[in-house]
Amino acid sequence: MTKDKWHGHIAIFVANILFGINIPIAKTLMPEWIDPVGLTFLRMSFGALAFWAVSLFTLNEKVSKKDLLILFFCAILGTTVNQLTFIEGLGMTSPIDAGLIVTMNPVMVMLISALVLKEPITSKKAGGVLIGACGALLIIWQSYTINQGHGGSLMGNLLCFISVVSYATYLVISKPIAQRYSPVTLMKWMFLFSTILMLPFSMHDVVNAKLFSAETSLSALASLFYVVFFATFLAYLFIPIALKRIRPTTISMYNYAQPLVAATLAILMGQDKLTWDKPVAALLVFTGVYLVTQSKARADMGNGAK
Repeated sequence: MTKDKWHGHIAIFVANILFGINIPIAKTLMPEWIDPVGLTFLRMSFGALAFWAVSLFTLNEKVSKKDLLILFFCAILGTTVNQLTFIEGLGMTSPIDAGLIVTMNPVMVMLISALVLKEPITSKKAGGVLIGACGALLIIWQSYTINQGHGGSLMGNLLCFISVVSYATYLVISKPIAQRYSPVTLMKWMFLFSTILMLPFSMHDVVNAKLFSAETSLSALASLFYVVFFATFLAYLFIPIALKRIRPTTISMYNYAQPLVAATLAILMGQDKLTWDKPVAALLVFTGVYLVTQSKARADMGNGAK
């Protein structure tokens, strides 16, 4: 493996660790301190300010109108819809359920790549999709039928799944444009578009948030800092760095780190408990992810690989 690819692997691994830690931390803020929509807007607006500030000290790249349109759709899928549905879902479900559903991302990337990039779906890919889907369905069904007050809900899990589909689509369609511009240039436009899109229906939640009242606490503000700086600015900076160096399917594979980190922190923080369905679902999802990511690419099939 080349040094450049190693950098890509390290970047996406760190991003997923930051996302995994974010799940239980963001859970402590919602809905007591701020509503999900308000928190999402804070992430988008902070990201826009941070990336535009950094761009003042980096190479000024001119983006064509056509690429700005692509970045607009990337903003809808990769930040606005992805973050809004995920954080709304997280407010309704448990951190472990949310983290496990996120591991379906490699499966969705493989399916979308087949539709958009015409990547073949082999028997190994199909088997991985089926097994991974069984794991996700187990999470959703168990939280719907046996919800004993530990946070899981059908609607919350479905919203998290929509977030996964949105993010997977973003990874596939953003690969070409990630080759043409720097990570800072890509992110400053994406977060600016996302901030503008969310502004009309999120300001009320921000202005009236308990987080910014006299009742706020240092721990709540510290959690907010982690969410906007580490899980937003840094994590999203690492994603295009990885996209420039490795395939979207390989990038999505690193989502497996999120439920491990989220589950560990959630249990330590007393937000969740480990029931029998969690490890069974995790095993199914991880097995599906492994099979999908080990299957042959389009180039391999063209060279006569099975």
